Amino acid sequence: MRPEEYLKKYLPEDKYEEGLKQYKKGKPLQYIVGTAPFYDLTLKVNENVLIPRFETEYLTEKTINYSKKHFQNKIKILDIGTGSGAIAIALKKHLNSNVTASDISLEALELAKENAKQNNVEIIFIHSNIFENIKGKYDVIISNPPYIAYDEEVEEIVKNNEPHLALYADDNGLYFYKEIIKKAKKYLNKKSILAFEIGMTQGNYLKEYANHYFPNSKISIEKDLTGRDRYLFIING
Repeated sequence: MRPEEYLKKYLPEDKYEEGLKQYKKGKPLQYIVGTAPFYDLTLKVNENVLIPRFETEYLTEKTINYSKKHFQNKIKILDIGTGSGAIAIALKKHLNSNVTASDISLEALELAKENAKQNNVEIIFIHSNIFENIKGKYDVIISNPPYIAYDEEVEEIVKNNEPHLALYADDNGLYFYKEIIKKAKKYLNKKSILAFEIGMTQGNYLKEYANHYFPNSKISIEKDLTGRDRYLFIING
């Protein structure tokens, strides 16, 4: 769909010209319209959260499929860095589960709460930096954390509009993966799944790093629909 058609479809007629101006100045269509599709959901989005992407839809789909094979009963899920709530809401919709979603951004959490309400799901939202305010154990921990290195080339439309807090990470983009993997055992049940979206060059390093903390687990790097390394799964038990 061409940008003009997208705006005509989703904006009231009297907002169209202003929306087109904003688009020509470099503002993403989803922020102009205020919504974005994700999986089978419609989510509110604004400049406090990343625009949900196809790669993350595929992470969600893979996690749903793995969870259905791995667990028989109701499961507990933790989504770290929930942003708009996209992953958490989709998992809650498609799995027999209790879902907790956390984020360091209070603005993101407010939007995620709105999206959960709009999509008729109950999710526990926690203001937390990684595991800081998290208690208990989970069957599935999932995260699409910031993973871009500060010196990495990024599209102008992304760099100029989307929240840097949700894009960039220290340690060449690896900081959040290392922190989560290093501490996850304390928060995981023996039979569990740890699932991540990753940068396309990070797979080999992260597989080796994960193997240090989960030597007896099934660890796999999986590709997105364009054939790039994009997901890390650690399956236990």
